[in-house]
Amino acid sequence: MIQSTKKGDWFELLIPEEWQTHTLETLFKEIWQAPKKLVHNFRMEKKVFINGKNPDWTLPLTKGERVQLKLFSEEEINVVPEYQNVDPIYEDDHLIVFNKPAGMDTHPNVPGQTGTLANAAAFHMQSNGEVTGPRHVHRLDRDTTGAVLFAKNALTGAILDKMLEERAIKRTYLAITDGMIRQKKGTINKPIGRDRHHATRRRVSETGQPAITHFKVLERIREDNLTLVQCSLDTGRTHQIRVHFSDFGHPLAGDSLYGGSDAFHRQALHAVKLEFTHPFTQEKIICHAPFIDHPPIFLNIDPYEI
Repeated sequence: MIQSTKKGDWFELLIPEEWQTHTLETLFKEIWQAPKKLVHNFRMEKKVFINGKNPDWTLPLTKGERVQLKLFSEEEINVVPEYQNVDPIYEDDHLIVFNKPAGMDTHPNVPGQTGTLANAAAFHMQSNGEVTGPRHVHRLDRDTTGAVLFAKNALTGAILDKMLEERAIKRTYLAITDGMIRQKKGTINKPIGRDRHHATRRRVSETGQPAITHFKVLERIREDNLTLVQCSLDTGRTHQIRVHFSDFGHPLAGDSLYGGSDAFHRQALHAVKLEFTHPFTQEKIICHAPFIDHPPIFLNIDPYEI
């Protein structure tokens, strides 16, 4: 793990041995894969020091040198801070993971919207004296529960966005489907696109974006004609799990939009685990999201054992 500390507006880390082949420039561009515009901003506004001095971005880094980044300076927050009864399941100076309840959007869909998880994140950060704004890294549907990741500053957000794009952030879901899924495990590899006949629906479509869902059956509840499955995604398309299982002939219980039964009052889908490597410390982060408003079947599962 890379040693680091926060000092006021500044974040300081010690250069590890494996970074000695890099310059400051390649650290930003190759290790962190930060966008050019953001790197330019750090250079022009002198937001990077080495050992307290203005650095030469082209010189090789040396093990034990102190790199200082101005990550925590005050910025305009573009969501309205608003208290919601939502608790973090992981938090540090750079990022925060919330356990989203059902009936809550991940972020505002129109300017000034409140009642979203992003509003709650902004309030939580502001109440802790943090003056940067939350940036959602991924989303969950309004009625899907579970772990959602936010970055607390622009550089962390850019690194996590790239990690998500490169599938370096692993998300695990639990779902309850209608019917008995006979096979023990499988992969659904079908592209997903918009449904031209419905404003919010998606559908399997040859002209859609690639979408891959892996699943394994955890339990078959024969008396209720339901199947409990664990899912992981290689892609993150809108409604992906819901669309894939509906097309598979086993829509999610409670998912009226995609033909599910009324066995539950909303789609039975929970983002139970989030795994990724911390963008700065290289620490392995594993977040388990306890069940909220859960289907009774989930009572048989310990989320911390997934």
